[in-house]
Amino acid sequence: MDITQLKQEVIEYSKQIGIDKIGFTTAEPFMELKNRLIRQQQLNYQSGFEEPDIEKRVTPALLLDEPHSIISIALAYPAKMKVRFQSKKGERRGIFCRASWGVDYHHILRDRLKKLEAFILSKVPDARVKSMVDTGELSDRAVAERAGIGWSGKNCAIITPEFGSYVYLGELLTSIPFEPDQPIEDQCGTCNKCLEACPTGALVQGGQINAQRCIGFLTQTKDFVPDEFREKIGNRIYGCDSCQTSCPMNKGKDFHFHEEMDSNIEINKPLLRPILKMSNREFKEQFGHLAGSWRGKKPIQRNAILAIAHFKDETAIPDLIEIMKKDSRPVLRGTSAWALGKMKNETALHALLEAKEKEEDLDVLAEIEKGLNLYYEE
Repeated sequence: MDITQLKQEVIEYSKQIGIDKIGFTTAEPFMELKNRLIRQQQLNYQSGFEEPDIEKRVTPALLLDEPHSIISIALAYPAKMKVRFQSKKGERRGIFCRASWGVDYHHILRDRLKKLEAFILSKVPDARVKSMVDTGELSDRAVAERAGIGWSGKNCAIITPEFGSYVYLGELLTSIPFEPDQPIEDQCGTCNKCLEACPTGALVQGGQINAQRCIGFLTQTKDFVPDEFREKIGNRIYGCDSCQTSCPMNKGKDFHFHEEMDSNIEINKPLLRPILKMSNREFKEQFGHLAGSWRGKKPIQRNAILAIAHFKDETAIPDLIEIMKKDSRPVLRGTSAWALGKMKNETALHALLEAKEKEEDLDVLAEIEKGLNLYYEE
């Protein structure tokens, strides 16, 4: 078997099935990554969504019997909506981050990787393969960096020369000993724009993130959002793009190669008030195909309440009062109470005082107190 020829055939086939960039690296352990992950764990900077076993994250041989290579793939996603639409008074909108526009990227990349697996096995039937996207054990970013897809930017994203950081990543472990590609030299230089743009200071330093402070993480949690972050979330209802939109390497980058990734204004920048009243069925119908729906309806509704408070949208006061008084979920009742306090509106004040007399949940009562304090503060 001519491995060099096979590699070229794999590259050509990847273009045919809609893979925008492909790179090859060895299946050697990621020792530098291991040290970083241990440090992140010690500092409690992890999100908790990652694979907890660090050895699995850095040792490909624990995932596939005698692997020799890892193939890294990248698919470029859009950075701009084809239709521009601004929020306006009475019709305020939230926004999903770009990585959640269109069909859930996990499905898209798994489709490409399955096709790549089948192609390799058609050429080498006894080859061993294993692919993964995002939720797999390996670090997509570490693999992509070593495979020459791009460099790991100060914003903790892979930045490609062609597509900036607007790329989805996936990888395929294989027993075939492909010739590895060369990593790309870091081009961030002295630029710190992403660190300066981060709303919560989650980027501790170039290449290091405290996920516990990242808005992308906070919008996916199910509990109350800590007080210090509520206003900084703005109208984001899932994810955050500040560290990408501020990056000079992303200037002018906007690719619409894949129709299933394109945005829909009513889905990706939806009206906020209707979200508050959505049934589970309505939520699944409107948002169920998005990557941003994976944590369910509750975090999205909580974030929509925070966005309404951000806009001080008084038209939503009746909705917030109803949630505060009747919703079965303490997080939504309490967040609504806080949002009502932000309105500095007499109707909202009376509702808060009434709720204070009837509410029994201690966490919600604490939020009602916060709401009252917000109303009275200068």
